[in-house]
Amino acid sequence: MLPATRGRDVEKTSKRLRAIDAPAAPPLSLEDLYRQQRMRMVRLAILLVDEPATAEDVVQEAFTGLYRNWAGLRDSAAALGYLRAAVVNSSRSVLRRRKTARAYQPPHQVNARSAESLAMLTAEHRAVVDALSALPPRQREVLVLRYYGNLSESEIADATGISKGAVKSTASRALDALKRTMA
Repeated sequence: MLPATRGRDVEKTSKRLRAIDAPAAPPLSLEDLYRQQRMRMVRLAILLVDEPATAEDVVQEAFTGLYRNWAGLRDSAAALGYLRAAVVNSSRSVLRRRKTARAYQPPHQVNARSAESLAMLTAEHRAVVDALSALPPRQREVLVLRYYGNLSESEIADATGISKGAVKSTASRALDALKRTMA
C-alpha cells in the first residue's frame, strides 16, 4: 500500500494529465465573457461597495476597460483575471472616494443676509436673529430646533446626536446667553 502523501501526489498528477489531454476550449469573445461573468462580477462588486447601483457601475467600467485593452491581451484566458482585478481595484477607488467625501468639512462660511430679507424683518425679529447668530453652533441648533422646528427634547437629541440631558442643559445655557444679549 502507498503512503498517504504518495497517493495524493499520484492523484494530482493524473488530474493534470487529464487536463492536458482534454480538448482546449475555444477562446472566449468579449461578448461570451460578458454573458458568463457579468453577474458574478456584479455580486463581487456588491460585496465590496455595498450598493447595487455603484456595483453595476464598477462592473460596467471594468468591461469598458477590458474592451479598450482587448487587443493587448496575451490570450482570452487572461481576460477573466484582468476583469476581476479591474472590479476589485475600481471598488477600492469607490471606497476611497467615499471615505474622502465623508471626511470633507467645507470651510465655515458666514451666512450673509440679503438686503431684501433684512428690510422685511422687524426690529425685534432682527435683534433675535442677530442674538441667535452670536450663539455657538450647538446652542443655536438646539434653540432653532426647539422653538422654530417645534421638536421635543428627544427628537432634538436624535437629530443632533447628543443626549437628552445635553439638550436640556444646552438649551438652558443658550436661553441665558440670549437674555444677556437681548438685555
